[in-house]
Amino acid sequence: MNFIASIILCAVFIDFLLHMTADIFNLRMLKNQLPEQFKGWYDNDQYASSQNYLRVNTRFEWLAAIVNLVLFLGLWFGRGFPLIDQWVRVISASPVVCGILYIGILFILKSFISLPFSIFSTFYIEERFGFNKTTWKIFISDRCKQFVLAVLIGGMLLGGVLAFFEYAGPHAWFYCWVVMVVFMVVMQFVVPTWIMPLFNKFKPLDPGELKSAIMAYAHSIDFSLKNVFIMDGSKRSKKTNAFFTGFGRHKRIVLYDTLVTNHTTDELVAVLAHEMGHYKKKHVLWMLLTGILQTGIMLYLLSFFISSPMLFEAFYMDAPSVYAGLVFFGILFAPIDFFMGIVMQYFSRKNEYAADRFAVETTRDAESFISALKKLAVHNLSNLMPHPMYVVLNYSHPPVLKRLEAIGKVDL
Repeated sequence: MNFIASIILCAVFIDFLLHMTADIFNLRMLKNQLPEQFKGWYDNDQYASSQNYLRVNTRFEWLAAIVNLVLFLGLWFGRGFPLIDQWVRVISASPVVCGILYIGILFILKSFISLPFSIFSTFYIEERFGFNKTTWKIFISDRCKQFVLAVLIGGMLLGGVLAFFEYAGPHAWFYCWVVMVVFMVVMQFVVPTWIMPLFNKFKPLDPGELKSAIMAYAHSIDFSLKNVFIMDGSKRSKKTNAFFTGFGRHKRIVLYDTLVTNHTTDELVAVLAHEMGHYKKKHVLWMLLTGILQTGIMLYLLSFFISSPMLFEAFYMDAPSVYAGLVFFGILFAPIDFFMGIVMQYFSRKNEYAADRFAVETTRDAESFISALKKLAVHNLSNLMPHPMYVVLNYSHPPVLKRLEAIGKVDL
């Protein structure tokens, strides 16, 4: 085992142990006593169910993590990477075709391994706690659509990256970055317009009290809005949510139908004010720019490692290739990506606080927003008191009690 292999192995186990430790601390934070802010919102049975939901999901995630770790180490030290390389080289002499096949086989293996866990989570855990509405027909249809999209979109993008690094010389990383930037921007328009409707129906909000209230609020903050869409989230889950996606005339604010059913007009306006706040505060744009910068850094580093003999030696590869180098660099880059993810989530939590403040200040209705957040937490069986370490590692949103505390400090 060479130096790079040692670094990767240490990083894999450190990542595993960090998340396991955070999970244990998180479970130890569970207390029978309901927080004061949620008295009257949860009954004893509901609160006990929310804590049991966390325990069951955490233990299930441990099982999945252990299985994935064991299989990854088995593939690595069982010399599975060079074995797959031998197979694809027999099929084609083209390095680009070989690369698509090589990474495609690894993608299929990973998907095959994750499928039983996805089935168990959907049809046992989510069913047990009263969330699941997914039928087997929808489940299979979703997986087929995801696979086709991965092959078509992912295959074309991967082929382009491989071709650049194979034939474009020392500046290949920069050409790839340009292509990736264009791709990321285009997908901001393509996803809400064409891809998301493949999975869910998006119905414009019907005229009435809710639509009038939303449009009036949007006008008050000079937010260009043609319509709000209702998504049929209830065909998969009883959980509630809302989100914002896209840019320009393709921007789309979406409410789950379950959210509309369970909230008042004032609460829904407050939730949408939060989503509009992300746009007005340019959080969506900054996250896109940050993603572009992160991609550029990754591709630049990739240009140094993609042909490194030590990297291929770490995975027992006798015949170096661009496509295998791409896979191995992805594994090597994981520790850097882990720490970058912690930083990104920190700023994401700050953005959530800022969007909360924007919603309260512009609607001047803190009570409706507080009520909406409490209903969301109760309905989704959210963990009310996560451990700080768990939050740092896993949360893109602040814990609900921290959000309520921050909202209480907003001066109206």
